[in-house]
Amino acid sequence: MPRRLPTIRLRVIAASTIVLVGLALAACAPEPSESPSANPESTPATAPTLDAPVFQPDGSADDNLPIFAAITDRVWATEERASGRAYVDALVEAGFDRTAMQVTPDLTTVGNPVESLQFSVRWGEDKCLVGQVGPSTGEPVTTVLDQLAEGRCLVGNTRPIDW
Repeated sequence: MPRRLPTIRLRVIAASTIVLVGLALAACAPEPSESPSANPESTPATAPTLDAPVFQPDGSADDNLPIFAAITDRVWATEERASGRAYVDALVEAGFDRTAMQVTPDLTTVGNPVESLQFSVRWGEDKCLVGQVGPSTGEPVTTVLDQLAEGRCLVGNTRPIDW
């Protein structure tokens, strides 16, 4: 056994030396540059940025739910949050078809603001994008639902979109 002890010591010394030399070389290496490479082909691709959702006229109702929800949230964050017209106008501006929309009244029969305002866009032959906002709802709610009879999206009293 006395013969093995020097061999083990040599191995430990050799391993320690390799580690120390590696650390010394790493400390001497230049730091990576934060500026882009002069050669655009050698620049690594960056992660794609998350763009705002866009209206997809040839897409499905599900494809257009993100833009519908974003518009709903945007209007909800304004002073016009209780105005059905504000939601309709913002949706039309984004590309949705006004003639395919429904909206409930802004006021109750006694003239008070409604507790819940609903608006919708009929999509294709069988789907609807539906939004609901108001004090009773809390945060805006948007979803895709099946169309009702006669191509309607909302149950109950809706108002004409004649502006």
